[in-house]
Amino acid sequence: MTSERFLVTGALGCIGSWAVKRLVGEGVPVTTYDLPGDPYRMRLIMDDAAIGQVNFEQGDITDENRFEDVVRQNGITHILHLAALQVPFVRANPVLGARVNVVGTAIVFETARKLTDQIHGLAYASSIAVYGSADRYPPGPLADDAPLSPVTLYGVTKEANEGWAAIYWQDYSVPSVGLRPFFVYGPGRDQGVSSTPTKAMAAAAVGRPYTISFGGTDTYQHADDVARVFIQAARTMPAGAPVYNLGGTVASVADVVAAIERAAPESAGTITYNSESLFTPDGVEGKAVEELLGPIAWRPLDEGVQDTIDAFRSAASAGRLDADRAVG
Repeated sequence: MTSERFLVTGALGCIGSWAVKRLVGEGVPVTTYDLPGDPYRMRLIMDDAAIGQVNFEQGDITDENRFEDVVRQNGITHILHLAALQVPFVRANPVLGARVNVVGTAIVFETARKLTDQIHGLAYASSIAVYGSADRYPPGPLADDAPLSPVTLYGVTKEANEGWAAIYWQDYSVPSVGLRPFFVYGPGRDQGVSSTPTKAMAAAAVGRPYTISFGGTDTYQHADDVARVFIQAARTMPAGAPVYNLGGTVASVADVVAAIERAAPESAGTITYNSESLFTPDGVEGKAVEELLGPIAWRPLDEGVQDTIDAFRSAASAGRLDADRAVG
C-alpha cells in the first residue's frame, strides 16, 4: 500500500470526502485537487488529526497545466476523478457545466496519457443520469448495456465522458473504469437533485421537519460504500474502459421515510415527501461490476439510514454540524 499515492478530484464533495477518509484510514498518502474551499464534509466524518494527514492542493479542474503539475510533482499513482457540477448547476450554467464536466475529464485523461508510466489506476464518476426515466425502458432493473438516454444536460456530459474514456483506450491504450452511482446518501450529501433523502435524515437527527422533494422507487447507496468501490476499481484496473452500474438497495421514498422513523422514532410524522418521481429508471442490476471486483457488500437501507443519523447526531454534539447547511 505504501507505494500507492492517490489523488482525488472533487474531494471536498460527498463521495470524495468518504474516499479520503478510507485512504487515510489505510495509511495511503492522499492528495486532493479542488478549488479553494472548506473541507466541511470531511469534518462530519473525520477528526482533525485525520484531516491533517491530507495533502490539499488547490486548482481548477479545467487548468491542464496545473493539474498535470500536481499529479507529476506528488508522484500520483491512482486517480479518483469525482469533480463535477451536478444537475442544478449545469442547468443554471450549461457552458460552465460542459467546461467542468467534459473538459475537466478530458484533462484528467490526457494527463493519464502523458504520465502512463506513473499512473496505474484511473476510476471516474459517470452517473445514473446517462439513462432516461423509467417509462423509456422495459420493467425491471437495467443492465449495464441498456441504451443511454439522458434527459438532462448533466446526463449528456456524463455520457460524453464515457465516450471519451472509450476513445482514450482505443486510440492511446489509457485504461479506466467508469462507475455510475445511483442515489447516494450519507453525511456530506447536501447538493444535487437526489440529496433530499439525506437532508431528511439530517433533519430527523436535529429534530426538524422536512419534505423530500420526490417520490418513486430508486436504488440507494451509502456514500462510504460507493467510495470503497471507487478505490477498489482504481486498484483493479482491467484492460479497456468498462463502465458499470452500481448496486445497492432498491427502495421507494416511502421506504426511506419508514427507515428514518425507525432510526429516529421521535421524527414520526415530521418527514414527508412529494409523489412525483425523478427522471431516473426504477433500478439497475449492479452485478457486472462484481465480475471485476468480486462480491460487494452494500449495507442495507435500515443500517445505512441509522449510520447516517447517528453520524449527524455525533457531529452535532461535537459542534461539527452546520444544521442549516445540512438540512438547507
